[in-house]
Amino acid sequence: MKSTSDQIEDIKTHGYSLDFTTVFNHAFENYKKIALYSALIIIVFSIVFGVAILAVIAAVYGAESLSKEFFESLQNQKLSYAELVISTVGVSFITAVLAPFGAGFLKMADCADKDEEFNVSTIFTFYKAPYFAQIFTASLIVAAVSTAISNAVDRTGLLFLGGAISAFISFFTYLSIPLIIFGNLKAVDAIKSSIIVVAKNPLMLFALIVVGFIGSIIGVFACCIGVLFTLAFNTSMTYAIYFSIFNMEEDEDSIDSIGQSDLE
Repeated sequence: MKSTSDQIEDIKTHGYSLDFTTVFNHAFENYKKIALYSALIIIVFSIVFGVAILAVIAAVYGAESLSKEFFESLQNQKLSYAELVISTVGVSFITAVLAPFGAGFLKMADCADKDEEFNVSTIFTFYKAPYFAQIFTASLIVAAVSTAISNAVDRTGLLFLGGAISAFISFFTYLSIPLIIFGNLKAVDAIKSSIIVVAKNPLMLFALIVVGFIGSIIGVFACCIGVLFTLAFNTSMTYAIYFSIFNMEEDEDSIDSIGQSDLE
C-alpha cells in the first residue's frame, strides 16, 4: 500500500474527491459508538481543568479575585506589547500541551470504527514518545502563528479580521494532527501536507467541517448539558474525512508503527 507521503504526492497531481453523504454517514455511525463515553470523559476532565485554572488564578491574584468583576476587567483590559507576547506564548503553550488530549479522541474514534476496545487511558495515548513531541510541535507552531497574527490585528481594532485570519489558518491546518497520528508524518510535514490537501478541495471540506461544528454544538439548543454529548461528532467528522481521503488499511496499525518510519 502507498505511504501517506506517496498519497500526498498523488493528491498534488490528481487531487481527490469526497462524497458528502458517504463521509457524513460514516461520521454519524462512528459518533454513535463514542458519544456517551466521550461525554463522560469531557465532563470529568472539564471539572478537573476548571478547578486547576481557578486554583492558579487564586494563587496568583488571591482568592478575592475570583469574582465576576475581576474576569470582566481582564476581558476589557488592553494589553501592552510585552503582555501580548506573554499572552501569545502562554496560549500557544497551553494549546500544544492539551493537543495530545484532543488527539486521544481521534484514537477513540479509530478504535470504535475498528470495533476495538477503548477506555479512559485511550485519551492519553499520545502523551508518549514519539507521539507527544510531534503533536506538541505542530500544535505549538499553528497556535503561535494564529494567535500572534490575531493579537496583532486585534490591536488595530479590527476584531473580526483577527478572528477570520485565525479561522483561516485553523481550516488549512485542519488535518495536521490526523496526518501525524495516522499518517506517520512529522510535525512540519503534517502542516504542509494539510495545507496541500485542504487547498485541493476546500469547498467540500469546508462544508463537512461546518456540518461537524454544527453537529457538535446542536446539543445547546436541546439542553446545555446536551452539548457534551454532541461534541464528539466533530471528532467523528474529522476521522471520517481523513478516512475518506487517505487509505488507512495497513498490515500493521499505523499508530503503533509511528516510531518505526518517519519519526525515527
